This record gives sequence, C-alpha cells and structure tokens, in this order.
Amino acid sequence: MNQTLLVELQTEELPPKALAKLGAAFAAGIANGLKARDFLNADSVVATYATPRRLAVSITNVRATSADKTIREKVLPLSVALDKDGNPTAPLAKKLAALGFPDLKVSDLERAQDGKAESFFYTYTAPGSVLADGLQPVLEETVAKLPIPKVMSYQRPDGATVQFVRPVHSLLALHGDTIVPLSLLGLTAGRSTLGHRFLSNGHPFDIPHADVYNELLKVFGKVVASASERKESIRSQLLAKAGADQVLMPEALLDEVTALVEWPVVYECRFEDAFLAVPQECLILTMQTNQKYFALTDSNGKLRSRFLIVSNLATDDPSAIIDGNERVVRPRLSDAKFFFEQDKKKSLESRLPLLANVVYHNKLGTQAERTQRVTRLAGAIARRLGYDMLLAERGAQLAKADLLTDMVGEFPELQGIMGTYYARNDGEHEEVALAASEHYQPRFSGDALPSTNTGLAVALADKLETLVGIWSIGLQPTGEKDPFALRRHALGVMRMLVEKRLPLALSDLLQDAAGVFATMPTFKDPTAEVTAFMLDRLRGLLRDRGFAPNEVEAVLAQNPDRVDDVVQRLEAVQAFAALPESASLAAANKRISNILKKNEEALAQAGSVDPALLQDAAEKALYASVQRVQPAVDAAFERGDFAGTLKTLAQLRDDVDAFFNDVMVMADDVALRNNRLALLSILHRMMNRVADISKLAA
Repeated sequence: MNQTLLVELQTEELPPKALAKLGAAFAAGIANGLKARDFLNADSVVATYATPRRLAVSITNVRATSADKTIREKVLPLSVALDKDGNPTAPLAKKLAALGFPDLKVSDLERAQDGKAESFFYTYTAPGSVLADGLQPVLEETVAKLPIPKVMSYQRPDGATVQFVRPVHSLLALHGDTIVPLSLLGLTAGRSTLGHRFLSNGHPFDIPHADVYNELLKVFGKVVASASERKESIRSQLLAKAGADQVLMPEALLDEVTALVEWPVVYECRFEDAFLAVPQECLILTMQTNQKYFALTDSNGKLRSRFLIVSNLATDDPSAIIDGNERVVRPRLSDAKFFFEQDKKKSLESRLPLLANVVYHNKLGTQAERTQRVTRLAGAIARRLGYDMLLAERGAQLAKADLLTDMVGEFPELQGIMGTYYARNDGEHEEVALAASEHYQPRFSGDALPSTNTGLAVALADKLETLVGIWSIGLQPTGEKDPFALRRHALGVMRMLVEKRLPLALSDLLQDAAGVFATMPTFKDPTAEVTAFMLDRLRGLLRDRGFAPNEVEAVLAQNPDRVDDVVQRLEAVQAFAALPESASLAAANKRISNILKKNEEALAQAGSVDPALLQDAAEKALYASVQRVQPAVDAAFERGDFAGTLKTLAQLRDDVDAFFNDVMVMADDVALRNNRLALLSILHRMMNRVADISKLAA
C-alpha cells in the first residue's frame, strides 16, 4: 500500500548557519535514493523539515514494496560459455551459479550479438524489495554525505562512540502508521519525538501517523517544523510590529534567525536616543551581526531607537525577555559610540604613515605603497576625463585610511563607510569624503556606481591597480578560484565605462595602470591578458542584459578599445538584424572576410580602386553604390547614429548579391584581381564600422 513516509532525526541544537543546507540535503538524499530504488510515484511530494533540534522529511505516496523489475543480464560470450564442440563449459556453470540460476540450461539462454561477438543473455523478473530494506542503505548514504561543517564525536549511553554534526537522541521512521524498522548511529527507529525545549511538557510524544506529523508538532510540541513556514511567520510578524516604520530584513539574517528558533515570536525593544548620534550603519551592523536583531528606520531611512527581536519563547508577559535584550545590546552600542568618539580625535591624514605597517602583498608592498600607486592612477584618470585632479588624488590618498580606525577594526564591513564620516569630520571636500566609500563600488552585481566624479576616478584607479598588480605576479583567476576578486573588479570597471559613457580607451587606462608599477624591477606588464579578461567580463554582462550571443560577438569581435558606446552599437545591430536585407548582407560580409583573409599579401599590393579596371556591369554598379552611400555612412557614424549607419548599408544588398553572382573576384589577371580585392576591402571596412555583421550570419 502507498503511504506517506516520515523520517526524523531528533538532535541537540544544530549549527544555525548550516541548518538550511543540512535540511535540504537530508530530504533530497532520502527522496533521490528512494526514487532510484523505485519506491516513489510520479506524484510523490517531498516536504523538508529542519529546526534547531531536528532534521526530517516526509514523502507522500511511497510504496511499501518496490515494483518488480525485468532484468536482461549478460552471462558470458559464446567463445567462453561453449567449448569447441558446443558443450557448456565450467565457466558458464560458475557464472550461472553466481547469478543465482545454477539450474539453467543453454536452451534457457538468449543468444544475441554483443558488439563484434555473440554472447548469452538471460532475462528474468526480479521481485521488488520491502521499504525497510531499501530505506536502510538510503538513510546511511544520506547521513554519510550530509554537508556537515564539522563532525562531532560523542558517546552513546551504551558506551559506543559515534559521529554526527550534533548528538542524535532519537530516530523516527513511519510509513503511514507503521514503524519502519531502521537503525542509525546506535538508535532504533520508533514513532516518538520531542517538542519545544521550553514550551512543551518536555516529554516525548508519539506520532500516530506520518500524515499528522507537522500539525501535531505545532499543537502538542509548539514547534513549527518547516523552515520556510517559520521564516515567513517571522517576516510577517516583523512587518506587523514595525507599523509605519521600515524594518531592515536582510535575507541572510532572516535565514539565521529562522534556524535559531522553533516557535518564533517577535517583541519590540528600545535603546537610548543618545546612541543615535553614532553613524547608524555602526548601530545597525552591531545589532544585526552580534545580536541578530532587526533595526527599524523611518520613512526617510533614518534609524529609530526601537528595534525588534525574534524570541523562541511565547509568553503573556515578555517584559523579562525585552529587558534582557535591551541590557545586552546597550554595551554593544556603547562600544560603537566609544570607537566613534575615539576615532574622531585623530584625522585620517594623520593615520596615513601607519599604512606603511600594513602589508598589501609581499610582492606588491604595503598599503602605503599601494595608496601611492592608486593616487597617481586616479590623478591620471581624472586628467583624461577633465575632472579635478587634486580632488581625485586626495580622495585616493585618504581612501584606505579608515582601515586603521578602531571602528573598522571591530567591524571590517564598515570600511569606506566610516572613511566618509571621518573625512567629513576632518573638513575634507564632500567628493573626497564620498570617495572613501564610493571607491569600493560597485561591490556586487547590481550595486550602485559612484555618484561623484572623484569617486568614479578613485574607483577606477583602485580596481585597475588591483587587476594589473595581482595579474602581474601570476595570481590571475583559475577555474572557480578568484581570491582577489579580479572578476568583480573587471566587471566593475566595465560597468562604469559603459553605464557612465566614459570616453576612455582601455589601452590608455591599462597603460596608465602599468605605469604606476614602473619602479618595480620584477614587474611584467599583463596588459594584453587583462584586456582580453575585461572584454570577456563585458561579454557576460551584455548577455545578462538580454543581448543575443551573436549580437554581442558582432560588436566585441573587433576588440574595441572604447566601450562607452557598446550598448548603442548593440541596439543598432539588433535593429539591423530585423531588416530583411540583414541576412544577405551578413552572409556576404562573412564571404568577403574569408576572401580578404586568404589574400592578405595581394590586398597589401592592391592599393586603391582604379575605376578604369572595372569591367563587369555588376562590379561597376557596386562601386557606384559604394561611392554613393559612403558619405551618408560616414556622416551617420560620426554623429553616433549607429542604427542609421547600418540601415544605410541595407541599400547595398542587391548590388552586393549581383556582384557575387556575376563577378569572379580571383581573376587570372593580377591587376583585375587586385582591383576587385581593393573594392571588397572598401566595402568590408564600411560594413564593419559599427560591428562585424558577419557574426550575424547563420
């Protein structure tokens, strides 16, 4: 009979940051193992349960006995199974016995081709196995493969030593209302479990049927077994308690708190308004990181002195819980206030000499040396863009100084943010202050770009110095390994160039970046490799934005030195691809590219087109059309009208098609051949000014 299967391990408190992965792996391992052994049906539904003190899974419509299987077994090749007279050999008898069919005769076997030789086969029906026999190895394999961060050895009451992530107290296994006889970690399966450590009566209670597990845990155990259900309960309670305020709910914090409670209840707490004089990022971070609290802000994003906690206890009088949490958070906020006040007593500039004591990389020097390189590079970039060089250099000079402050020492996540606060306190220019935080941007996919010219120059300099410096010492990304986040840095540079439409050549930027390492005697210029790496990151970025791979290749195959107009070129390529003439012209352009590539030496000798050497009507018509549309193409391209440039080329389709139908390019006459190559070269350059449209050819 098909019934719901329930398996639960009841444990000591599991590591909260690992709980989600442990729960998912436990459920998936059992479900996949049973599916492979043919115990599940197509409509079986898997439910995952994970709380601080249990891992469990329930699966509907599980068979009590797996289905019979028809098996076609290869026995032996005929050359081994029969002797020269066609009689059965000893190896055949031995093989049949090993397969469990010692009484079979040769006449019972199927003779069939097996590659180049013939073999004997035997087809039989293997009866299904009972659930306990199938589930026991599945459970053992699943537990052995769990993503346990650190295995714990512990002693069972019987004295045996076993290993798991935390001590396991009971094993529950039910198929419907029947206990499945399993064993694991010295435990024998039963039907009882434990409820909430404090809200239940503390005694084990039985689960009569697998279908009622989830509801009985709630009613009798005061446990919400589903992690997703607990998370959504926490989310809705937080929003309700926040009222008109905004609650800061990072998903990572929600996940961690969900893994800490079995019966979540949200309470409101407060701290003294005097702490609001501290930068709110500090207060928010300490509440979230150290205490797992949820900060509240008003509609303008300003921190409130009330915050929310998620408790594992439901009570009519939560005053003791609230008071306790308020007492706990107060020293943390006091520490943040102390660090902030102490840090303000020393200017960022006064901390700069201490950067000489901080090693950046043993092959690239100290943070002080790196700061000097980034400062020079930021100034060079600002000069190229027409920005204020002095502000850019000052912003770069102070950008890393907050690494030496007490606040950033306690909370490294605040680097840059605190630099902005301290620079303002020192009276620095606002763009210099903002550069302390903006030079880290974009920090992740979708992050905002620097908002100021100074922040932009310093951000570019910081990322380019990292790319060139780290690459030059042979630490470029390999496979999935990228310890210095060079992929993120390259993507950040490309986003700034593209989205800010910065008129900067990659060759100039990387030349400037390589130049700041000129005094290093062992420096090896990696500009070519870094350029290819950055363009590859741009490929991925553009594909993620919805451009087709062949469209992206059409624009990037030419290895553009400037990428500020790459999106506009792509949009023009998309518009061109929609024209009825595009397929024919793309195919022709591909053909032209191949012809010119095979005849580079002849093309070098060809010179310009001599109209007097044009013989066929088709080549004369093509030359005339090229001469006619060239001014319009040039004008559209110069004013940045890439769509107009490609649309004008569409006028050439008929003449190009006629040329390839009627004209033999590789004529025997050298002068005639070279003249035709020269005509194709002019056409090729004109057709590929915006993009290599041959990449659009099917």
